[in-house]
Amino acid sequence: MKCDPNLYRAAPPSLAVKPRLIRHLFLPPLIIILMVGLGYAGFLISEHFGIRSLSENGQRQLELNARAVESEISKYTYLPSLLELETSVPQLLADPTPEHRQTVNEYLEGLNRRSRSRAIYVMDTTGRVMATSNWRDVDSYLGEDLSFRAYFQNAVRGQPGRFYGIGSTNGEPGYYLAHGLEEQGKIIGVAVVKVRLEAMEERWQRARLEAFVSDENGIIILSSDPARRLKSVIPLSDETKEKLARSLQYYWFPLNELQPLARETLSEGVEKLTFPANSEVQSDEDDISYLAQTRPLSDTPWNFTLLTPLQDLRREAINQGILVAVAFALVAFLLIAWNERRKVIATRLAAREALQEANNQLERRITERTSDLRASNERLKGQIRERRQAEETLRRAQDELVQAGKLAAIGQMSTSIAHELNQPLAALRTLSGNTVRFLERGQLDVASTNLKTINELIDRMGRITASLRSFARRGDDKGQASLGKASRGCAATARCPSGKCALAAAPRIRRCPGADRPDAP
Repeated sequence: MKCDPNLYRAAPPSLAVKPRLIRHLFLPPLIIILMVGLGYAGFLISEHFGIRSLSENGQRQLELNARAVESEISKYTYLPSLLELETSVPQLLADPTPEHRQTVNEYLEGLNRRSRSRAIYVMDTTGRVMATSNWRDVDSYLGEDLSFRAYFQNAVRGQPGRFYGIGSTNGEPGYYLAHGLEEQGKIIGVAVVKVRLEAMEERWQRARLEAFVSDENGIIILSSDPARRLKSVIPLSDETKEKLARSLQYYWFPLNELQPLARETLSEGVEKLTFPANSEVQSDEDDISYLAQTRPLSDTPWNFTLLTPLQDLRREAINQGILVAVAFALVAFLLIAWNERRKVIATRLAAREALQEANNQLERRITERTSDLRASNERLKGQIRERRQAEETLRRAQDELVQAGKLAAIGQMSTSIAHELNQPLAALRTLSGNTVRFLERGQLDVASTNLKTINELIDRMGRITASLRSFARRGDDKGQASLGKASRGCAATARCPSGKCALAAAPRIRRCPGADRPDAP
């Protein structure tokens, strides 16, 4: 059986090869771009929510530390006004004798020791120091003219003096609280308490808290990082710088500006600041960002600023962005793998369907060819049956012809057969008659011989009839045959006086030459 060669011929190249090539060329860059974009978006979102969380936590910490600063400042506000209750102070201002000065010095020294302030002193209305708690020190304030100080000027006018500055005597920074001493509604002097606030800076450093306090000029007066102290957080004009230089509020310090590389306002009082790597604040690290939360301090023109580093938040946001990018890459890889797997499965299913279809077509062709072969086989069987019937009919006709020939031969041999039978019968009649006479005569030997001869003749006649019966039998008759008997019968039948008589199976029978003689046996 031959198969159709077009059935299994390879399909022509698909037109989808070029789109697949384009997809393979542009899909990896697209995935990389999406991965970077999603990673950056994840970084921004994580940073946004992280800053919000830090802002909420920092707000509580800002309030707590701002109240601590306010408490530290406010606990000294009563001291200047307390001096009005001491009678020796007005006496000194009214009569500045050495005895009164010594009495007030000793009183101020004890009060300063008990209050743990830096210094307490009393000035007259001209700004000269009349008595001080540090009268024993070499750099004592006694006798100095401090009328140029803003806190003195405010206190003389009856206003509370609040001032942060650097001492002109020893260059020591401090917070000054001034109060105008009144007598009968008139300012007779000024009481000043100098407080050192470095203890708060030490507490911030121990707590690893980054914070600073800026005054009304924007100058950092307290800071957990000493490098930030006496730096301006806002730009200072030339006029302001000249005014501060004349007042010697910050002595002769340069008052450099602490300007960040980037400033982003997130909400009121909340900013995102980035300082350079080569700044004096962070000289050994990369650019660092802070979340700056600012709150004004009550009863002062100062502001408290809490700085929360964003390095950990930025690293966490970067990790989140990387995680998002890796997750997207993994999902993209799984989708691509799933798509390729789907294509492989679809290809296998299509190949299996094509193979199944080809198999079905082959089976249909085999079934059709088998049906054709079966029909051809049936036709051949019919022809074989017809030929067998014809051969059977021919064989029967041949048998009939052979039988007819045999009967015709028997008809032709009837004369010879009658001669062959008549001769033994005549001999039997003669021998039987002679045997009777020989018996009457008592010649038993001759009678016995004649009887034997009679038996032989009878046997001969039986063989002749048996041969004729066998010759006349049909060819399809079945039965047992003895080859020895047949040969002996032929030999007995063929005997004749001349030795030339023979009974053939042919249609024609020859007569014995001596069969007509009367003395023949």
